[in-house]
Amino acid sequence: MAGTIEALVPGGQANPGPPLGPELGPTPVDVQDVVSQINEETAAFDGMEVPVTIEYDDDGSFTIEVGVPPTAELIKDEAGFETGSGEPQKDFVADMSIEQVKKVAEQKSTDLLSYDVKNAAKEVGGTCASLGVTIEDEDARTFDDRVDAGDYDDALEA
Repeated sequence: MAGTIEALVPGGQANPGPPLGPELGPTPVDVQDVVSQINEETAAFDGMEVPVTIEYDDDGSFTIEVGVPPTAELIKDEAGFETGSGEPQKDFVADMSIEQVKKVAEQKSTDLLSYDVKNAAKEVGGTCASLGVTIEDEDARTFDDRVDAGDYDDALEA
């Protein structure tokens, strides 16, 4: 009975408890081997929630595919804050530079709908707006307009 399990785990800190343990328990895989491999492969995303997919076979063999953390998690890590604002249009929790926005956009590029860094950065800007994060000391809700006006052409070149 081969199967697939999908879960969000803390990068580099997965353990045999929930959410993995209860899902893996009834399968033929060695739970500790799976957890160890996940921790190795997600170490770069230390502490961030990371999506993983575990495919297993009846003989106990398995493969792990590690996704990219959600955009909000990457922004929190890059800007150095724990929780978004309760009132993101008024209370700002952090400020990001255009270089930081570009870094997050490049990290998420495989998961975003954008074809280039400029449009990926605009998607990241939308997440910044919902978290209460400013970009270059300005409200993130105006970031798209500033990108479209060419304000960041030099910084967002691929």
